[in-house]
Amino acid sequence: MPSANGGETQPLSKRQQKKLLRRQKWNDTKVERRKREREKLKKRLVEKRAAGEPCGNIRKKLKQMTMASSSCKQRVVVDMSFDDLMIEKHLSQCVKQVSRCYSANRRVSSPMQLYVTSFEGKCAEVMSKQNGYEHWDVYFKKENYMDLFPKEDIIYLTSESRNVITSVDENKVYVIGGLVDHNVHKGLCLRLAEEKGIAHGRLPIDEFIEMKTRKVLTIDHVFRIILGVTEGGSWKESFLKTIPARKGAVGKDEENDCEDSELEKDATNNSDDKSEDNPSESREPVCEGDPEKS
Repeated sequence: MPSANGGETQPLSKRQQKKLLRRQKWNDTKVERRKREREKLKKRLVEKRAAGEPCGNIRKKLKQMTMASSSCKQRVVVDMSFDDLMIEKHLSQCVKQVSRCYSANRRVSSPMQLYVTSFEGKCAEVMSKQNGYEHWDVYFKKENYMDLFPKEDIIYLTSESRNVITSVDENKVYVIGGLVDHNVHKGLCLRLAEEKGIAHGRLPIDEFIEMKTRKVLTIDHVFRIILGVTEGGSWKESFLKTIPARKGAVGKDEENDCEDSELEKDATNNSDDKSEDNPSESREPVCEGDPEKS
C-alpha cells in the first residue's frame, strides 16, 4: 500500500504487531480506567476536605492560561484560504478540526500561539455556527499569513515535502493547510509554497512511526503533534499519543526504546488492575477520529 510520500508501506514485524495489540488493548479499556480514576479522584477530594486541605481545580487553572500569558511563543497558523475548493461537508469538517486545535491548546499549561488566517467568506460563515467562537483564545485574522509574518519565518507543512522537520523552532511560523479534500487536491500545499517562494517541510512521521494505513494526518493531528513536542515530548511520543490506534501506528524499533517500556508497563498495570482494587495510574492517549468518522 502506498504511503503519503509515494513509497510502499512495509508490513509490520511480529514485535510491532505485539506492540500494536498491547496499545489497542490499552485503548479499549480506557472507559473502565476513566471510571476508576474518577472514583479515586472523588475519594481524594473527600479526604482532603475532611483534613481541611485546599482542593484547587486544576482544569480551571489550565483554562485560565491564555496565549498572551503563555511562556510558549511558538506560532502555528491554520490557512483557511481553501474554502472555495471544499464542498460544504468538507468545510464543516475543516472547521471542526480547527475547533479541536483550540480545545487541545486551551488544556495545556503553555499554549502555543494559534492563528486562523484568511478567515472570511464561507469558512467564517460555517464557524459562526460554533457557539461562542468569538470568545475563543485564537487569533482569527482576515489577512493571509503572508501579510502577517515575514516570508523568511514561514514554513508550510505538507506531507509531500522532502524537507524533514527534525525540531520545532520557536522563531518559525508553521502553517497548516486548512483543507479537507480526501486527496482530491493532493500536492496543492507544496505547489503553493513553491510558487510563493516560502519554505516547506513535513513532520518526521516516516522516521519514527510504522503504520498499517496511509500516513494521512488531519489538521488537529498535526497541531497536537507539534503541541506535544513544545510541551516537552519527543516526536515519537507525540505521534503515538495523537494518531488513532485503529490506524495501527507503532514506533520504529530503537535502542533503549522508552516508548516500548511505557506501553509494556501500562499493559502490565492494566492487567493487574483487573485483579486488584488499587489500580496504577497511567497516561491515556488522545485518539481523535478522521473527518468522516468524527
